[in-house]
Amino acid sequence: MTLITETPFSELDAEGLLLSPVFKDATSKPGRFGFRGEIALKFQQAMADEKRPPEIKLDQVMMVASAGASTIPFLAGFAPSLAHLELLCERIGDKLSPTGKYFFFAGNLDISEKYQIPYGGATFWVLPLDEATVYNELLDLFRMEKSDLKKLDTGAKLDAIADKAVFFTEKWKEISYADGLTIMGPIKIRENRPV
Repeated sequence: MTLITETPFSELDAEGLLLSPVFKDATSKPGRFGFRGEIALKFQQAMADEKRPPEIKLDQVMMVASAGASTIPFLAGFAPSLAHLELLCERIGDKLSPTGKYFFFAGNLDISEKYQIPYGGATFWVLPLDEATVYNELLDLFRMEKSDLKKLDTGAKLDAIADKAVFFTEKWKEISYADGLTIMGPIKIRENRPV
């Protein structure tokens, strides 16, 4: 059974960045560890020994990594702003790979637009997230049937999505991160986002 300490998640976990796990365990695929939850991107200033929730986080995170690997091959998550991509790369950039599949859902992008944004040696497929969840959007993107996954446990569902992501090669309009910042809109305030 794969342990988190054998994967690139080990350091993130030790730093207290992996929060609110819905799943944080070995998956059904040998040698693989999966995580669904949140990644803390920026912490509030703590007063004395008080532990405070993060000021900014990546929500609805789905990612997997293999034992012995130094990089994360698949990651998806939602942030209220495209500007938070920079924070994500500051936190985990050394664990990203030029060949990885990374899907960044930004709440302040035009609902009709999709982009590929190279940043920090990795390429992100960047798209808006309006009413749906990251999980449902990825199923649509990868043309997967929800009914096919219904009987699987959380780890096996994560495996199925991560395995499909490997074959995702759609080309979207490529823009720079700086261009992305100029076209993004204001952050929409939403309560009770699903994980």
